This record gives sequence, structure tokens and C-alpha cells, in this order.
Amino acid sequence: MIKLIVGLGNPGPEYEDTRHNAGFWWVDEAARLLKISLQMERGHFGLMARTQVKGQNLWLLEPQTYMNLSGKSVGSLARFFKIEPEEILVVHDELDLPPGEAKLKRAGGHAGHNGLRDIHAQLGSPEYWRLRVGIGHPGNKNEVANWVLKKPSPDDRIAIAQTLDRTLKALPHLIAGEMDKATALIHTSKPPRPKPPRQPKPDAATPDQPGASPSEPTAG
Repeated sequence: MIKLIVGLGNPGPEYEDTRHNAGFWWVDEAARLLKISLQMERGHFGLMARTQVKGQNLWLLEPQTYMNLSGKSVGSLARFFKIEPEEILVVHDELDLPPGEAKLKRAGGHAGHNGLRDIHAQLGSPEYWRLRVGIGHPGNKNEVANWVLKKPSPDDRIAIAQTLDRTLKALPHLIAGEMDKATALIHTSKPPRPKPPRQPKPDAATPDQPGASPSEPTAG
């Protein structure tokens, strides 16, 4: 089960609408759905909210340390409340996924993401869950720093917003630790196409045409 959900981003109005803040956007919406408000908790260096879901404690956190020091906030809260890495979900922007897609995974490397890099260091473990929200790649690694700190195009912003809506439907499953069910919702970027209705099989005792044997072709 998940006890701590962390959204990554940078504090301040100048960063509010930039791609790097996709994690903040997700946690903001999660707080709205849970009807709780994030408040500054200086002891843990971030905006924090605490609630209970079906008797289980749940914390939401948005580190206010800037992206490169995200682990300072995550590590502080996790140690204080004795939350294990596998009980943590980190929601972050993902260059390797296009806008409109998201992936859920546990453990693995940080792939150069500075927020994840610091969380790795502070937790001393990569065994936390990640919800990767696609923001697309500029196509040139030298442009990545500017890309993540700029606003997405209107079309990309719509695609990201739709991703947030879809993946937030998995929130109850994430909290409950039902990761297979959560994954099924999160990894579906488009609704599945409905299957055509099954055609009833012809009754073997009824010939297709009057006077024809079921085992013989019809003339003509």
C-alpha cells in the first residue's frame, strides 16, 4: 500500500505552469479529490497534507526545496513517520514519454532526473514507486534544461491534463496497494475499442437454404 504520495516540481509562480511541475499538478488534483489542503510544513521542507483513507494514514507532499533537493523533504518526512521506500509513490515529469502517456513502475534508476537522483540519495534506496507523466522530449539533449522549465504548448497541455484525469482514477487502487489495477488504468492512453458483438453460430441442424444439406455446398 502507498502511505506517501510525492509530487515533484519547483516552487514559485514563475515555475507553476512549466513542464517540470507535472508532479505538483497531479498532487494538487489528488488533494482536491480527497478534499484536503496542502499546508507548508517547514520541519519537512514542503507543502504537506495528511488524511485517512479507509482507516489508513496517507500523506501528500510537494517539496519546496527546488527540484535538485527534493530528497531533503521526502527523506525527512519518510524518516519521521517511518514510511518505507516501497510505501512511497513519486509523481514526476518524464521526457521519454510523449504528452498523453503515463507509466507506473517500481524501483530502477533515476535516468538523469535530478529530483529522483536526490530522493535516491536521501532514502538510500531506489525501491519506491514512480508515476511517470509524459512531457515529451525536445529532440536535443542540450535543450532539455530549457524544455522542462518552459510551458508546454496548448495541445501538449491538453494531452497532459487528460493524462492527469485518467491516472487520478487509479488513486484508490494506488492507496490500497492494488498496483495491477492501477497499472491497467494508468497505462491505457486511449479507451479500448469495443469488441464487435459475437455473431450466433448457425444451428447445424438448420440448413442455410431450404432443401440444402448442412454438409453439402449450395449450388449456384
